[in-house]
Amino acid sequence: MKFKRKNCRSYGFTLVELLVAVAIVGILTAVALPSYQNYVRDANRAAAKAILYENAQFMEQFYTENNRYDQDLAGNMVVIPLTQSPRTGAIQYQIRLPAVANATFTLQAVPVGSMAGDVCGTLTLTNTGLQGAGGDVAACWNR
Repeated sequence: MKFKRKNCRSYGFTLVELLVAVAIVGILTAVALPSYQNYVRDANRAAAKAILYENAQFMEQFYTENNRYDQDLAGNMVVIPLTQSPRTGAIQYQIRLPAVANATFTLQAVPVGSMAGDVCGTLTLTNTGLQGAGGDVAACWNR
């Protein structure tokens, strides 16, 4: 007795079709991932610059009230209000005030964590508005 198959169709994907789909996803990932990582680095750097500017504004207000950057009228040393970037979550930059004198200050944003290898390195901002970086200053400060 011989059986005949009636209209047998297989449904699904062949191995070749699946491999082509995986290859396409791999190529898209290889192109998109570095671009996304650059976007994240730029966003983290922008947040750090904003906090540097906020601290610089605080320092100018402090100077207006005390006629000096380093201490208040009672002799207490200045303490900057924002010491990390971003304000909450995983720290990408530590904000420091390493150089402060009677009439000058320099703020630093030191990269840590996932930003530690950033090409811009430490971002700096002085009381005169001079911007600095460990890399190309114009590119790092987006002039």
